[in-house]
Amino acid sequence: MNKRWWIGGVVVAVLAVGSTVAVMAARKGASASDAKPEEKVLDFTAKEVVAPKTQPLAGTVEFSGPLVAPNTAVVRAKAAGTLLNLTVQEGSRVTAGQRLGTVDLADLTARLNERQAMMEAARAQMIQAERTHASNQRLAEQSFISPNALESSKAALDSARANLAAAQAQTETVRINLREAGLVAPISGIVSKRHVVPGEKVAQEQQIVTIVDLTKLEMAGSVGTHEVGMLQAGMPVTVHVEGVTEPVKGNLARIAPAAEPGTRSIGVAIAIGNPKEQLRAGQYAQAQVVMQEGSPRLTLPVAAIGTASGQEYVWTIEEGKLLRRAVTTGRRDEAKGLVEVKDGVKPQAQVLAMRFDNLREGAPARVVAPATAASAPKPSSALASVATASN
Repeated sequence: MNKRWWIGGVVVAVLAVGSTVAVMAARKGASASDAKPEEKVLDFTAKEVVAPKTQPLAGTVEFSGPLVAPNTAVVRAKAAGTLLNLTVQEGSRVTAGQRLGTVDLADLTARLNERQAMMEAARAQMIQAERTHASNQRLAEQSFISPNALESSKAALDSARANLAAAQAQTETVRINLREAGLVAPISGIVSKRHVVPGEKVAQEQQIVTIVDLTKLEMAGSVGTHEVGMLQAGMPVTVHVEGVTEPVKGNLARIAPAAEPGTRSIGVAIAIGNPKEQLRAGQYAQAQVVMQEGSPRLTLPVAAIGTASGQEYVWTIEEGKLLRRAVTTGRRDEAKGLVEVKDGVKPQAQVLAMRFDNLREGAPARVVAPATAASAPKPSSALASVATASN
């Protein structure tokens, strides 16, 4: 009987221990399932990470725009009338002072005749006033008229002289208008456009022809506000014009004092000599300004710089984590693929030399040796998608 009780107690103890072990195992499994999986460390090779280097940097500023002719003149009609003839065509070469055509100026001629007649009438009135005043002076000396009468004749003479001067001025004004109403080329150049045809009625100040001087051209372009500080008037510029094999030399002529409304660009003008008139206004061109190297500068590869919402940035590895750092850039040397970094990183920083997609700030990262990198798992395909070097 005692033996049976002893066996029953052993069985109960075993069952209790088993249930306790099962409960603990269940709790351990539940806690293991609730724990977050360890985040994978992103491995980058030494070729994918670069330290900023201090070195001389020439730097280039590139921009584009059309060629324009600053010496362009528009010949306008100075008086209303009918265009009788126009002796030039589009493409005709003209010289300064050359007569281009004839406008019927009958109305202006009649006005000149009217003003001349009015001037002659004013002259006759003045002569009569002079005679009257001279006669009154003699009578006043003999006390036949009062001093007031003499003063009245003197005032009448002054009024007649003023009327004659006004008539002469009006006549001269009409004569000048008649002389300037002739269609004469103000500059030497090429006729680029005819705005009217013979027989057409033209109004005062209406455009007749446009003349362009192609010996001096300008390229009108614009640069970003972050680049304009590197430019100065007089800098040499290399200009590549579409349709022209050899580059053209020019000089930076002007820089606009303010940015264009609604943009972050400032207008610039490049003066280009064109003595043989091989270039034409309207051709598209690309300009490149190369600056001297000067003092050494902190540089990074262009591919390391990213842009988001107008702010440039780089990815760095600091204390085993990825961090995104905003930077301020300066000169760019597209030939060497380098850009100046003015602010944001230190010389000893570890910067990703190329741009990856889907990087997360704070993610664990490290730089591994080539042998280790060959066996270690690389970043996911989404992370390893390398962007182009352009911004």
